Amino acid sequence: MTEGNFVDYVKVFAQSGNGGKGSVHLHREKYITKGGPDGGDGGRGGHVIVRGDKNLWTLVGFKFKKHFKAGHGEHGAKSRSTGADGEDVYMDVPMGTVVRNTESNEILFEITEHGEERILLEGGMGGRGNWHFKTSTNQTPRYAQPGIPGQETQVTLELKVLADVGLVGFPNAGKSTLLSVITSAKPKIADYEFTTLKPNLGIVQYRDFQSFVMADIPGIIEGAAEGKGLGHYFLRHIERNATLLFLIPVDSKDISKEYEILLDELRRYNPELLDKERLIALSKSDMLDEELIAEMHSELEEEFHGVEFMFISSVAQTGITQLKDKLWAMLNS
Repeated sequence: MTEGNFVDYVKVFAQSGNGGKGSVHLHREKYITKGGPDGGDGGRGGHVIVRGDKNLWTLVGFKFKKHFKAGHGEHGAKSRSTGADGEDVYMDVPMGTVVRNTESNEILFEITEHGEERILLEGGMGGRGNWHFKTSTNQTPRYAQPGIPGQETQVTLELKVLADVGLVGFPNAGKSTLLSVITSAKPKIADYEFTTLKPNLGIVQYRDFQSFVMADIPGIIEGAAEGKGLGHYFLRHIERNATLLFLIPVDSKDISKEYEILLDELRRYNPELLDKERLIALSKSDMLDEELIAEMHSELEEEFHGVEFMFISSVAQTGITQLKDKLWAMLNS
C-alpha cells in the first residue's frame, strides 16, 4: 500500500431518510359508498449504518465519498397499504475504526469485528394512516400523521491500526528497515527524520505457515504526548497493538535514556500502554564486536529493569530469526 493511500482520519456527513406520510383515504367501491377510512402507514426512512470489513485496511474510500444519505420512506396508500421503507445506506470501514461526533468529539462507538453493524442514524418513522384514528364518534377521520424527518450529523472516523506488534522508536531508528527485512512490506527508507509519515503494515511469515502483523508507527519525539511533531497523529495506533517492540540503535548517545523517554511519552499519552508486553531490540549491532556486545549486555540488564532485550542487525540480518521467535512466543503466551 502506498503511503498516499493510507488514510486514517476523515470527516463525513451523514443523513438518514425521512419517514413517509400516512395516507388519508376513504374506501370507495361499487355498492360500498361509505367504506370508512383505509389510508395506510408511511414507510420508515432509511438508516445510516456503519459496518466492519476485514478486507479494508484504510479509510481511503472516504476521500472520494464524504456524504452518505439514506433513502426516504414512501407514503402510505389506500387499502391500508404501507409505504416501502427507505433504502439503508452502509459505510464500510476497517476494523479498529473509532466513530466520533465531530462537534463534541464524543466517541459514539468503535468497530472491531468483521460484519459488525452499528446504526449511526436511525431513519424517521413513517406516519400512521387515517384508519388508525377511526373512533365511535369520528367514523371518517380526514387526517393522518406526517412522517418523522430523518437526522443528520457530521462524524469523524479515526482508524487505530489493528496489529499484533507495534514498532516504537525515535525517528530514524531503523524501524522501516527492520519492517522491510522481517516482512514483505516495502516502506520508504531514507536517512532523515520522519521518513515514515503514515503507519506501514507488514505480515511476518513464521514457521508452519503461521504469521502475525507488524506495524511501523511514525517515530516518536520528545513531547509527542502533547502533540509535538506528529504527536497524537500516530500515538493512537499504538493503543491497538498487543505487543510493543522498542527499537533503539546501539550508536545512540544514551540507550537507557532513549528508552525512558519513549516510555514516558507513552505513559503521558495513555498509562494503560505500559501494561502491554514489551521487548527491546538494539539495532545496528553489526557495528559492534562480540566483546563489546557482552559488555553492553551486562550494563543494560540493570538499566532496563527486567525487560528483555536483544541485539539485532537489519542490514546484516543477524538476530532476526531469534526476534521472530521471541515475538511469536510473547503473542501466544
